[in-house]
Amino acid sequence: MSVVVDQPSSPAAAGRRRAAIVFADVVGYSTLMAADEAATYARWMALLRGLIEPETARQGGRIVDLAGDGVLVEFPAVAPALAWARAVQRGARAALDDPAARDAVPIALRIGLHEGEVFDTGARIFGDAVNVAARLQSHATPGGIVVSDHARAALGDAAGEEWRDLGLVELKGFERRARLFAIETDAVAFSAPLQPFGGLPSVAVLPFLDQGSDPDQAYFGEGMAEDIALSLAGLHELFVVSTASSALFRGRLPDPREAGRALGVGYALLGRIGRAGDGISVSLQLCDARSGATLWAERMRVPAGGLFEMQEEVVRQVVAGLAPQVRTAELQRAMRKRPESQTAYERMLRALHVMSSADRDTFETARAHLAAAMAEEPGFALPFAWAGRWHSVRIGRGWSPDAEEDGARALDLARQAHALDPANALALSTLGHLTSILLRDSETAWGYFEEALAACPNHALAWTLSSATLSYLGRGAAAVRHAEQGLRLSPRDPMRYAQYMFLAIAHYARGSHEEAVRWIRRSAAENPLHGATLQVLAAALAACGRAEEARVVAARFMALRPSFSLDAYARQRIPFRAPALREGFLAHLRLAGIPD
Repeated sequence: MSVVVDQPSSPAAAGRRRAAIVFADVVGYSTLMAADEAATYARWMALLRGLIEPETARQGGRIVDLAGDGVLVEFPAVAPALAWARAVQRGARAALDDPAARDAVPIALRIGLHEGEVFDTGARIFGDAVNVAARLQSHATPGGIVVSDHARAALGDAAGEEWRDLGLVELKGFERRARLFAIETDAVAFSAPLQPFGGLPSVAVLPFLDQGSDPDQAYFGEGMAEDIALSLAGLHELFVVSTASSALFRGRLPDPREAGRALGVGYALLGRIGRAGDGISVSLQLCDARSGATLWAERMRVPAGGLFEMQEEVVRQVVAGLAPQVRTAELQRAMRKRPESQTAYERMLRALHVMSSADRDTFETARAHLAAAMAEEPGFALPFAWAGRWHSVRIGRGWSPDAEEDGARALDLARQAHALDPANALALSTLGHLTSILLRDSETAWGYFEEALAACPNHALAWTLSSATLSYLGRGAAAVRHAEQGLRLSPRDPMRYAQYMFLAIAHYARGSHEEAVRWIRRSAAENPLHGATLQVLAAALAACGRAEEARVVAARFMALRPSFSLDAYARQRIPFRAPALREGFLAHLRLAGIPD
């Protein structure tokens, strides 16, 4: 859950005090919404009105913010906040166990609790303590509660002995680590929708746990899992969840059932990896994510030079368990080209390890790793493809000092990757997206996306980015389907704001403007300073007849892009090719107050 807070012009404009802050987050919300949006919304509202709001009043708290996938509540002290968390988890479990509701959408919660100083504007609270609290619930199990060391210390002698020390963990967006404690409630009988696409076996490859003591080597196990997942994703017989979502379990080996619930899959591949001398040892388990049973286990020890052969063997073993009908020829087709140099490969893995970071400086370091990989082995396509994607993401996040230069570099790198490996789905997707956005040639772009999805039918990014091109071509209904499939394949993507934005654009192109507003607001909640998101929100609000709201958003957009004009945008940048959509979008922006 992401919460947007209104910050006053200075701390003096708000009262400062200590408070207990609780975040409750719906497990697998994107997967549930994609499967049955209306039923999920109704079930969540029933839980909110019937359990969360009454319990908040009972414990003397107040609901500060509410999003589609969670709620932020504050309390004057930790004790009532913890009592609230326990009561809410008990009530959520009871709702799941109710025989009368066995056909209802199963909603489980993760809860995080922190204590610290907050600024209070009356309607909102903000401050470092709120930001820390917002990161905690992702470390809880479904049905569980995670508490910071500050909150536990505030309880004093009342803390008791029921805590499980999770040690020091990394919090997204923070350089420092936090010590957390877990309170496990009764196991929650929760399962997200399984077999989500065409009845195919669904699998998640979790980040392999590196057993070494050097945290700088963590990238290796995660990168190996990424490589295996990409190979599996190239098979038409499997539904493979993006490793951007399975990174939720980075640094630990969860119960397979927990992974299944969180990611909506039927199978999970878990592994441990270690280095000894010049060799690598790997221990693997393929598990049924519904029962937790181990279907296949293997221990391998290979010299460092045999890494790629081992990965191919893992892919073959997983496919043998999940899709025995896959022919040897199809399997060989799905295997990606690999580099001859271990050094180039490891450098690419280091880049992938930091590319999803929300910290700008950390993100920037990925480019150096990719440049080194490309220089080390210029015939290896993947570093070129990821480098093109890096420049594209840099523009999208608003971090580019020169968007035109980054766009040109992204196109050039994607073309180089495509030339090296014409079946590389990442290169094809990046090439397709940039051809639509920068060259405004959506017809050619769609051809690239068709090739990408044929080469790798489980490529989450290809589904998401292709939805934008379909929108620009005026194929709104198809665009919505593609955006929703991208969400299904990567339900916990670290760049969710972009997924939501493209789904909103698809709804706008289909003419469902209220739905566009709903999804683009979620995008803005994830990334409130993303210019393209604000632009789409202003147009969608104007299309719904909400002119005053549209003008407020347009003013925020113009503050970010003061030189923007509709005339230049219409001549140089607007991506819509369908004439009615093109003119309608410009008219809605004009109605919102964007200047000509």
